[in-house]
Amino acid sequence: MITLPLFLTFLAASAAAASTGFLFKPGAWYVGLNKPTWTPPNWAFPVVWTTLYLLSSYAATRVAVLPGNSQALAFWAMQIAFNTLWTPVFFGAHRMLTALLVMAGLLVAVVGMLVTFWALDTIAGLLIVPYLAWLATAAALNLWVWRFNPRQG
Repeated sequence: MITLPLFLTFLAASAAAASTGFLFKPGAWYVGLNKPTWTPPNWAFPVVWTTLYLLSSYAATRVAVLPGNSQALAFWAMQIAFNTLWTPVFFGAHRMLTALLVMAGLLVAVVGMLVTFWALDTIAGLLIVPYLAWLATAAALNLWVWRFNPRQG
């Protein structure tokens, strides 16, 4: 049975990951980078991430009450750890290549989460699809920015 305290626990972990965005803001360094024309507008990032954290937390809540969920929840923990790490590496340390490697780990974790969630609960798996789509965009943006700003990181 899905419970509000369980959902709020996953959401609290997501909020901790999100807090790195408040601690390590894009700032002048990011504004000065050469970025592709398809870069999402600044307002989109908090809207999209809030939505993705809510969906991921709800999906994890659905899976957490099911038998055989160990690997799925391990992937959830792995993705929230990589998610938390990316912002300080990219925006804090300005290490674009290192951030790209963190992003690769995050992508692996989210693919693993999607597959294992889907196997346990189709709805939970479907709730992770937008996260994977957004990460594909974020990874492409990270790669593009690293490639076309060789002296910035």
